[in-house]
Amino acid sequence: MLTFIITIIVVGLVAGFIARAVVPGRDSMGILATIALGVVGSLVGGFLGYLLFGKDLAEGAFQTSGLIGSIVGAIIALVIVRAVSREHA
Repeated sequence: MLTFIITIIVVGLVAGFIARAVVPGRDSMGILATIALGVVGSLVGGFLGYLLFGKDLAEGAFQTSGLIGSIVGAIIALVIVRAVSREHA
């Protein structure tokens, strides 16, 4: 269980960091917000992957496509966060 949690944190950090690097603009996010962004991106990417390809956890939890899906999901989440924060600013 501890290994699973550490894996989620590391994948979240990597996905969040890459999403922040790919999407132009400034972010005032710290490391915890970056991890949260990546974890949310993993959920979004996993959901989209399931909808598009019908793959689920039973077919393997950690795959290269899952990491790519996490990054894509984190990019989508970051764009949504920026759009919402602009409306309130």
